[in-house]
Amino acid sequence: MKKVGFFKSIHFKFVVVYILLIIIAMQVIGVLFMERQEDKLKENFTKNVDENADMIAVNLEEELEKLMNEPEKEEPKQELASLIRDFSFSDMDRLWVVNTDQQIIAADDESKVGRKTSNQNMISQALLGSATNDIYQKKVDGKLVRTYIVAKPIINGTNGETLGALYIEASIEDIYELSQTLNEILANATIIALVITALLGIILARTITRPLADMQKQAKVMARGDFTRTVKVYDQDEIGQLAASFNDLTQKLQEANEITESERTKLRSVLSYMTDGVMATDMDGYIILMNDRAEEMLSLSRHEAMGRFLPEVLGVEDVFSIELLEESPSSMILDYSSTEVPFIIRASFSVIQKDDGPVNGIITVLHDVTEQEQIEKERREFVSNVSHELRTPLTTMRSYLEALAEGAWQDENLAPKFLNVTQTETERMIRLVTDLLQLSKMDNKDYQLHFQNVDLTELLQQVIDRFEMSKSEKITFEKHLYDKPLSVRVDPDKIIQVLDNIISNALKYSPDGGKVTFLLEKEAKKVHISIKDEGVGIPKQNLTKIFDRFYRVDKARSREIGGTGLGLAIASEVVKAHNGEIWAESEYGKGTTIHVKLPTYQSREREAKA
Repeated sequence: MKKVGFFKSIHFKFVVVYILLIIIAMQVIGVLFMERQEDKLKENFTKNVDENADMIAVNLEEELEKLMNEPEKEEPKQELASLIRDFSFSDMDRLWVVNTDQQIIAADDESKVGRKTSNQNMISQALLGSATNDIYQKKVDGKLVRTYIVAKPIINGTNGETLGALYIEASIEDIYELSQTLNEILANATIIALVITALLGIILARTITRPLADMQKQAKVMARGDFTRTVKVYDQDEIGQLAASFNDLTQKLQEANEITESERTKLRSVLSYMTDGVMATDMDGYIILMNDRAEEMLSLSRHEAMGRFLPEVLGVEDVFSIELLEESPSSMILDYSSTEVPFIIRASFSVIQKDDGPVNGIITVLHDVTEQEQIEKERREFVSNVSHELRTPLTTMRSYLEALAEGAWQDENLAPKFLNVTQTETERMIRLVTDLLQLSKMDNKDYQLHFQNVDLTELLQQVIDRFEMSKSEKITFEKHLYDKPLSVRVDPDKIIQVLDNIISNALKYSPDGGKVTFLLEKEAKKVHISIKDEGVGIPKQNLTKIFDRFYRVDKARSREIGGTGLGLAIASEVVKAHNGEIWAESEYGKGTTIHVKLPTYQSREREAKA
């Protein structure tokens, strides 16, 4: 490029600006000088008055001493008046000589002689031996005038006795008026200099800012995506060369934007047809990109998500910051399940980063893993539930076997009973495993019941007796059973399993001193069994879910007492397979009642004939 001439260069323009700044600086210095000059004039004035006061006090000492020694003589008074007239000067407004009684004995104005002084405070201090001085304002002809006042003691040089006081008032207003005049002159000069500087600054600034303003407008147009406009080159100085470079940059940006838009279109197409959700953030963790699938999974529109913080959108702002997300494992599980619909997402994170450079953003991929997580959860709960169901008979067997090992086998009465219980529990454990397999067969519609005619009163009594032997002594049983044989056609093993599960739960949740109440009654075509405990009860909102497989109201408490949530689910399936009904009633904090209704033997026969 052609070299820029000196007078066209921006350097020359800056030199002119600096010259104007120096002129302004000189004005500032002038103001400071005037303040200093005013202080110096006041200092010289007060110093002159103080020196005159010292000289007058020395000259008055002898005459004042004579007057005090010979108060009746007129000669000392005349001499004092003569000295006062000789020492008066033009700026002095008042000159008084005051005796120890604060009475004026000599003054430049003879009419004041013999009067008491008006400024008693300063004169009192002077009579006590302390010289005082200060600047005061007083009204003269309705105008405030500044006056310098000096009160100085007149002391006998021989014995140090205070003979009186010298009081002087000198007008200092002329100095302030001179300073005010000079300040007005300086202020006018400063205003003129500022006006000239402003005009020159505007002219110079226009030569610089006009092309810059054009470039600013061009930048705004470019921000809207229009790269067709160019900047006008006004001159061949550095700003002119900047404008030419700006036009060249505009052309290159237009070419780069076309390439970027093409790639963006391809990326948008890929993201739109992905089955996984994708989000991208900037370096601070705020969302800048989001595909359609991510909108569906998060139930959040792209418009609402843009510019929001990634942890906030994912609902993990209380657990993770953006720094932790950058440093955390590559994925995390997010549970968005509602009470009606399960919905679990795996969020995988990948940082956008150059080699050994700062993190520029995060790519987040959202994958729906609800089905996999549900299967895994059911698998874990299934293993836990099987362990619980097998633990109860195993515990019973261990207790009896330990008793036998400790010598009970030698007791001819106890040993057969203990062995019988052990055998019974072994068979029950086998039945539990069989029931689990049958529960799976129920799901596959491959399940058969072995119906038999059973006296339900006797069957329920047997089950109650078995539990009464193993229950805690602090829990009591209350029975209200039908007093006659009650024939039903059921699968006895399955009904025993139902009763075992219900009674086991009642015992687990019953407090010490609690009571379990059994009711068996006959209705028109059905038999009604109810088992009531006095446990903690079930909240109303959970009551309809307790028969769901693996559902537990209080998982922590269920683990402590052995609950798994499978027992009532099995009972529900078995009762339904018998064409019966099962439901629960509960009052939270007061206990729970499980109701079972089964068809009678006669009603089954009538249904079969029909």
